[in-house]
Amino acid sequence: MKLFSELNLSPALQQQIAAANFITPTPVQAGAIPPALEGRDVIATAQTGTGKTLSFLIPLIERMPKNVKGASALVLLPTRELAMQVLEHYRHLTHAKGTAALVCGGLSEGPQLEAIRRGARLIVATPGRLEDYLDRKLVNLSGIKILVLDEVDRMLDMGFKPAIRRIAASLPKDRQTLCYSATLSPDIREVARDYLRDPVRIEIGSVLKPSPNVELQSFEVPTDKKQELLEHLLGSNKGSFLVFVRTKHGADRVARRLVRSGHSATQIHGDRSQSQRNAALSSFAQGRHRILVATDVAARGIDVADVAHVVNFDMPKEAEDYVHRVGRTGRASARGIASTFAAPDETHALRKMERTLAITTKKFRVRPRTAQTHA
Repeated sequence: MKLFSELNLSPALQQQIAAANFITPTPVQAGAIPPALEGRDVIATAQTGTGKTLSFLIPLIERMPKNVKGASALVLLPTRELAMQVLEHYRHLTHAKGTAALVCGGLSEGPQLEAIRRGARLIVATPGRLEDYLDRKLVNLSGIKILVLDEVDRMLDMGFKPAIRRIAASLPKDRQTLCYSATLSPDIREVARDYLRDPVRIEIGSVLKPSPNVELQSFEVPTDKKQELLEHLLGSNKGSFLVFVRTKHGADRVARRLVRSGHSATQIHGDRSQSQRNAALSSFAQGRHRILVATDVAARGIDVADVAHVVNFDMPKEAEDYVHRVGRTGRASARGIASTFAAPDETHALRKMERTLAITTKKFRVRPRTAQTHA
């Protein structure tokens, strides 16, 4: 499959794909779409930004039974933001706004349940809220023909394994299942064993490697000089900045200091309301805020094009988190920069992470009295 136009799809879907200017599939799309269209189960390991969403939406839209009232497809994802983005992509490809229901926490139940009652053909959900609806017998999943588990590694990290098990138990045994993960850990293999039947296995590049489009650099910097260094980078680089910090309190503190210094910054983390999260993400995506300060869990659903610079203000705990963070820049064929701040006592952890990922970052050290740097 070299072109989307080669796929045996309905004329309406081909028209929408062409109208959206999708011409050449990415590797994960070329690998996953043909077997999924044939009804095969698929397990794909691919990083964020590789086109996973389209690789499951195209077969899902094509294979959902037509003229059947009620849900026949279910997409499970780790975060509300990611669920909303998948729903937006679905609507863009179908122009059928009334045929999908969003099911996630932090939003009013009324519209979600109303969409299900009206006969939504697709449910896009986070596991916690959907499990709650199942417990209260507010949703019936007996008609599901296709299940998609997206970013399943992140769902397991967030403690959703029991919820996924209960949801899967309520689905028909003869369904099709498509599973996507950034890694193929033992936990993911267990999910594949439990929920997939004779799956087609797709592995796109290294599952634990930053994109070659991203310039990697690191700074040895005292903790109390990190804010000053961040502002130095903001002054000497163009474009948008996505800044990762370890804690919710830290995200608020960094964003407040940036605003006080005259920068256009907002923040996203688990303690912010859903409307605050949506507003922050929207203003960053549309360029009203140049800087978004985020914690890891809140940032899992961020899918914003054209992020110029990712800054690891706090060192990521795991090499995998580093790859996820850095994957927010250098999307598709764009170039990006990723800067990691390491306090002097963290340089050993930085070197260990480089060895794990088989990467080398261009290293700088911050001089004691200023945030100016030298190699």
